[in-house]
Amino acid sequence: MTLALSVLDLVPVRTDQTTADAVAAARSLVQVADAHDYRRYWVAEHHNMPAVAATNPPVLIALLAAATSRIRVGSGGVMLPNHEPLVVAEQFALLEAAFPGRIDLGIGRAPGTDMLTRYVLRGGATAAADDAVAQFPQYVDDVATLMHPDGVEMAVGGRREPLRATPNAASVPTIWLLGSSDYSARLAAAKGLPYVFAHHFAGRGTAEAMDLYRSTYTPSEAHPEPRTFLTVNAAVAETAEEARRLALPQAQAMVALRTGGRLAPQLLVEDAEQVTLPAQHQPLADAMLRRWVVDEPGAARERIEMLAREYGVDEVMVHPVAGAHTGTPAGSSPAREATLKLLAS
Repeated sequence: MTLALSVLDLVPVRTDQTTADAVAAARSLVQVADAHDYRRYWVAEHHNMPAVAATNPPVLIALLAAATSRIRVGSGGVMLPNHEPLVVAEQFALLEAAFPGRIDLGIGRAPGTDMLTRYVLRGGATAAADDAVAQFPQYVDDVATLMHPDGVEMAVGGRREPLRATPNAASVPTIWLLGSSDYSARLAAAKGLPYVFAHHFAGRGTAEAMDLYRSTYTPSEAHPEPRTFLTVNAAVAETAEEARRLALPQAQAMVALRTGGRLAPQLLVEDAEQVTLPAQHQPLADAMLRRWVVDEPGAARERIEMLAREYGVDEVMVHPVAGAHTGTPAGSSPAREATLKLLAS
């Protein structure tokens, strides 16, 4: 099996960074991924989170694609219930036109935000937000149809009018469905679309979701075979001890998220080492670190290859979770870059 590596980036914000710094670090990180032959680089959509700068995937994708020459760039993902399908179709049709053959549209059903932001994104209408979730399967079809070169025709005022996301599409982005439950696995299989289970976040249910997707897959013209890959959190350093130190800020942030705490900007490594988790939370942090790939390069690569074999995939998407030491230049993330370089070497 020839294993391809890809990257997932939430564009984290550290305590020593502004939004501009976090975006600059992402631009440098994608260039490292491009230079080291990573297959794709996806950015997530999260809103109103002090620790995450990835609020607008299309804007980030344009910046990152323009800073690279080869790597596929996409969303992991756009949370479709937050947006009108035509808007998403227009954004990604235009990105595909600007960077042909390099754009992925990963679509998710979760809001990726708190209730207040979700309310504002849907124009102050709670019912509209709930309805958008219920209509998710239709919204997926709408985005795909609108991005197609033929678009659609609609009857308006007794006349049929054309509606297209872009005037003269020569190619379309690849649509992927994303999920952390069996809902998206069933939907992707029914629609003949590529699918990714959020193994890096959920940690459980991956094998079941992939088996469900593969066993119920309905071939489509664009995708005659099921297509999926694995996502993992990773921090890789020259020693396993240093890798564990670098993973500590992200582990503490995830404990806060899972236990109802505030997801504050990510601590620097030295500050994280001064934190003592409540006794009841330490087992959660330990369990996460065991699931993640946190090790020296040889053992980390071996673990990723083992996971790829276990889940029957030829691609693994790495979410680099290595933190930064005190004194790191604010516009960079050298430990995240080192994780990618060490895994690719």
